[in-house]
Amino acid sequence: MRKNLMLLVSLVLFVMALDALELGKVTLPDELQAGDNILQLNGAGWRKKLIIKVYAGALYLTEKSSSAEEILNNDLPIIIRMHFVYDGVTPEKLVSAWNEGFANAAVADSLQPKIDTFNALFTETAQSDDIYDIIYLPGVGTSLYVNDIIKGTIPGFEFRKAVYSIWLGENTALASLRDKMLGN
Repeated sequence: MRKNLMLLVSLVLFVMALDALELGKVTLPDELQAGDNILQLNGAGWRKKLIIKVYAGALYLTEKSSSAEEILNNDLPIIIRMHFVYDGVTPEKLVSAWNEGFANAAVADSLQPKIDTFNALFTETAQSDDIYDIIYLPGVGTSLYVNDIIKGTIPGFEFRKAVYSIWLGENTALASLRDKMLGN
């Protein structure tokens, strides 16, 4: 009886491992839904500031890919999930990080009004276990969800490319995280 119970527990744990990726104490699902699309976990890693873990970042795509250029240039659904593990990331710090990312991505000046609208969506301090999903759907735009509540949507494919370049761009300050998101 005890062997059967241990076998059952082992089987359940194995099946659970197939449904999620564990990064420290953060569980990232293997799939997320964006509109009518099921996106697969492509890769995940830590966003660190110095030695402090700020959030677990995960990239979800319709099909796995290790090519940042291909991902950025295809007009397909995409999700980046940020699962915070650090308490107290203020809206000012978030906006500063976004602005640094947009600058590194050499975003066109014409996108500044959309960047300003995007930055205005960050009004709350991020706490441990908060989940920020940045979801792009073709024909809809790039939406910010905080703990499953939509904060706003910015239309346009060029803005999509700019936002996701923060993580996946050639000049990203998050090269280590980018490599993990790309499955490397």
